[in-house]
Amino acid sequence: RIMRINECAKNSNPKESSPFINSSDAATEKTQQYDRKNMALFEEEMDTSPMVSSLLSSLANYSNLPQGSKEHEEAENNEAESSRKKPVKAPQLGTLMGVYMPCIQNIFGVILFLRMTWLVGIGGVIGTFIIVFMCCTTTMLTAISMSAIATNGVVPAGGSYYMISRSLGPEFGGAVGICFYLGTTYAGAMYILGAIELLLIYIAPKAAIFPLEGLEGPEAEAALLNNMRVYGTILLTSMATVVFVGVKYVNKLALVFLACVILSILAVYAGVIKTAMDPPVFPVCVLGNRTLVWKSFDVCAKTIETANGTVTTQLWQMFCDSPFLNATCDKYFVANNVTEIQGIPGVTSGILADNLFGNYYEKGDLIARDKMESVEDQDEPLTNANRYVLADITSFFTLLVGIYFPSVTGIMAGSNRSGDLRDAQKSIPIGTIAAITTTSTVYMSSVVLFGACIEGVVLRDKFGEGVHGNLVIGTLAWPSPWVIVIGSFFSTCGAGLQSLTGAPRLMQAIAKDGIVPALRVSLDTLVIDSLLLYECIFGHGKANGEPTWSLLLTACICESGILIASLDSVAPILSMFFLMCYMFVNLACALQTLLRTPNWRPRFKFYHWTLSFLGMSLCLTLMFLCSWYYAIVAMVIAGSIYKYIEFAGAEKEWGDGIRGLSLSAARYALMRLEEGPPHTKNWRPQLLVLVSTDAEQNVEQPRLLSLTNQLKAGKGLTIVGTALGGTFLDNYEQAQRAEQALRKLMETEKVKGFCQVTVSSNLRDATSHLLQASGLGGLKHNAVLVSWPRNWKQGDEHQHWRNFIELVRETTVANLALLVPKNIAAFPSNGERFTEGHIDVWWIVHDGGMLMLLPFLLRQHKVWRKCKMRIFTVAQMDDNSIQMKKDLTTFLYHLRIDAVVEVVEMHDSDISAYTYEKTLVMEQRSQMLKQINLTKNEREREIQSITDSSRGSIRRKNPAAVTTQLSVTEDPPAGSKEEKPEEEVQLIHDNTTPASPATPATPLTPGEGAQSPGEQVQMTWTEKCDGEPAKPPGAATPEGIKDIFNMKPEWENLNQFNVRRMHTALRLNEVIVKKSSEAKLVLLNMPGPPRNRTGDENYMEFLEVLTEGLNRVLLVRGGGREVITIYS
Repeated sequence: RIMRINECAKNSNPKESSPFINSSDAATEKTQQYDRKNMALFEEEMDTSPMVSSLLSSLANYSNLPQGSKEHEEAENNEAESSRKKPVKAPQLGTLMGVYMPCIQNIFGVILFLRMTWLVGIGGVIGTFIIVFMCCTTTMLTAISMSAIATNGVVPAGGSYYMISRSLGPEFGGAVGICFYLGTTYAGAMYILGAIELLLIYIAPKAAIFPLEGLEGPEAEAALLNNMRVYGTILLTSMATVVFVGVKYVNKLALVFLACVILSILAVYAGVIKTAMDPPVFPVCVLGNRTLVWKSFDVCAKTIETANGTVTTQLWQMFCDSPFLNATCDKYFVANNVTEIQGIPGVTSGILADNLFGNYYEKGDLIARDKMESVEDQDEPLTNANRYVLADITSFFTLLVGIYFPSVTGIMAGSNRSGDLRDAQKSIPIGTIAAITTTSTVYMSSVVLFGACIEGVVLRDKFGEGVHGNLVIGTLAWPSPWVIVIGSFFSTCGAGLQSLTGAPRLMQAIAKDGIVPALRVSLDTLVIDSLLLYECIFGHGKANGEPTWSLLLTACICESGILIASLDSVAPILSMFFLMCYMFVNLACALQTLLRTPNWRPRFKFYHWTLSFLGMSLCLTLMFLCSWYYAIVAMVIAGSIYKYIEFAGAEKEWGDGIRGLSLSAARYALMRLEEGPPHTKNWRPQLLVLVSTDAEQNVEQPRLLSLTNQLKAGKGLTIVGTALGGTFLDNYEQAQRAEQALRKLMETEKVKGFCQVTVSSNLRDATSHLLQASGLGGLKHNAVLVSWPRNWKQGDEHQHWRNFIELVRETTVANLALLVPKNIAAFPSNGERFTEGHIDVWWIVHDGGMLMLLPFLLRQHKVWRKCKMRIFTVAQMDDNSIQMKKDLTTFLYHLRIDAVVEVVEMHDSDISAYTYEKTLVMEQRSQMLKQINLTKNEREREIQSITDSSRGSIRRKNPAAVTTQLSVTEDPPAGSKEEKPEEEVQLIHDNTTPASPATPATPLTPGEGAQSPGEQVQMTWTEKCDGEPAKPPGAATPEGIKDIFNMKPEWENLNQFNVRRMHTALRLNEVIVKKSSEAKLVLLNMPGPPRNRTGDENYMEFLEVLTEGLNRVLLVRGGGREVITIYS
């Protein structure tokens, strides 16, 4: 039991064995030596690249075939030896016994014996021939496709399921495999119902539990169906017991059943030949043109002449109220004559011309003979209806297609036995095509011969009521009708047993592949070494591998078909499932041929993709011809199974054609995208999400992917990338771990896209490579999402914000949009919900409409769905704010965006002292950071740079406090050229000398006087920018006011460009905080970085001031093109 559970645990994710490289099953032993074999050049690769001799030896001993039927027989009830592996005998079946005969037995079935004559009578010879030709052509084309697939490598037992799943992938394979299983199971129900029909109507009518005598109409029909249900259940139980006891009995009886089929068909052909010389006597009694049920009378006449005069017959008494000549009789009986016609006039009688065209009936219509006179009153109701042969169902052409098609199924019998064949690649094509040719010839000739030999009213008499209750095809057989009755009974029983044997094995193969989670249900559990292992219900059964639980499931499904109790109702159901299976076989062949995959090298050469496509089209046509609503139901079932496997199934990579089709379709689509940029209406954010990882390769900003998920209402491309420093050779495993972490986080956050890890000598280059190389062809990112650098003010984080600014510059050059969420940790996760609030858009400059589009996309997600959108725009002194609001409202109306519009007026004002103070501190801090973070090489380069610029870039106020009195200016005065290089060297290296406060506006406490300059500046900036809100100049203390006036000389030395930018940042921040402090999210334009790199530190300060006091901010830079339009 434990061994079986372990086997099931391994089978839950099976791996196909292979003798080639990268296969643990066929790998050569590591002790193999290449010495003395002239292989010294390759000895270092001996673990992964075996010698050719070893490969050929492995191939000679390779077997990937599961046990066939013979091995099942040998292992029957051998539990004592189950732990000992038995040598598997080489399969010995050839083409004749391994493929041809099983296909013949499965194709010839119940429809040929019970419904073929009725089909010819209802559809006519021409109509039925068309049906037979269509169905046989479909199976022949499917056999050609199947032969190509079966000869393209080794096909283990599993037949059609294996071929489809390995050609079209696990989703299609599982869906079609389940459909084929259901078709095979319902075929078993159809065969059982056929056997019971033969038993109760033709062999032993008196065995009926619910008697039919004296019942008419619906009551008689209900009694017959109930008899079918009871006896069908009994026969199903008996057959399931036989299969459970041992498949060896089924295999031994298979030859007997096959002999019954062949003898029955030969008896029919012998009877046809005999009719040409001596037609059999099977009279049919016709009243007027109505066929009478020849059951309760002996003579086909109203009266007969005897020695005592004219006497009435039993037929008279059926239509009259007394046996006397003056009795009151049925009006139609009185007005029409009784005629006895020959039911089997013979092949030379010329009856074929009368049977060429069809006669379709409504349920309850009389089966009448054409070209016979009948006197009847159309207004008179039909009386004595039970005396006539009536149509039991409403017939039409498409119904005949659905009833007939099961008679051409069974073409997979040979491929299903591939594990028992000596040479499957040779036997399957030859045997299958030969069997289809034989059966198609028999069917087509039968249509013509039945129409040429049998009277039309007899052909249309489904149950032979007009020929003394004989089986119609039996009346044609020689030497006796019982040859057909008994032979067909045993052949249908044999076919039912074959279905109950094959269907569970198909289910077992699907369950062992582990692609359908529902089939991996646990029967019980065991705890072994603290591991919970499951015993698979449908993957295993008895010790010999018999699928016991699959057999039980098959019997239950088969019982549902038996409860339908009507052969004509069950046949279209299984037709749907078989047609769908055949359709996908043709699709698989056509797909592999068109894609020209390198592994597609079938030995069978007589195929073409057009033949496969024609076969697929015929299958689809026949599905809707049989029954359009059954076809839709079957497609819904297959589609549901497909999506279920896709959503919850095990991931398999079988090298299937769907993957190749996806690759070809992707290549075609990418080539189309290269034709030109997308139209504005088709623009959507194709995001490149840049994340960073820690030392353990875990993503540091997981909420960045949450925001990505919330933005992807626009669908499109998503690439999540990270950069690693170092060499690719040394960091390959680290890159793989990072990629796995990205995939895991993307799966957690439900972000659909791709991940990419780039390794370069430094993070800056790696990020640049990501920006340049991500995407393929026309499918490239058009927007970059990157988080605001954390703790960028700390001295050791200077490289991070430098990289960030370079990234901003690169996105600008590449015309890419840039989204920078600030304080990303405060952004909501995908599980959070905002029940109210606003998304505020501060539209300061036009960026192509990104600021309008992003809130719309966010509000498609359930997190932001209930938030309202507000748009603020800034008006200057010379702007008409009222007209601006009106124009903006109209613009949003045409954009189909619902938002509240507000225009904020910002008047010109004098630059405050606080602005000067912030600018001064910013410039001092920037210079301090620049000095503190210089490496040795950078210091040397800085010294050289200062020397070359003739001391023109640094202005000192107080030489004693040189490290804190530096200010970078864009236009250095010429007078600074008199400074000496020695002083500049001292300036650069004197970083550790404590300095006095930079200005009176930033006083230090006595305890802070010993801090380093970097710490002093960091503390000062935190107090002014990240701590309490800054005080306006008017609220300063007298000492502060005095300090401000003392700062006037410092203000004169400030860069006026920086002062103006600081002034704008402060004014905008003041307005934004006032209006949007309670907003759930604020979106605003992100200003660009300075053109030269001397003001990078100041740029970060400006953005920090601009967004100060806001909880969630999304800075947005457009990509240089319009992304939203008012046109449809």
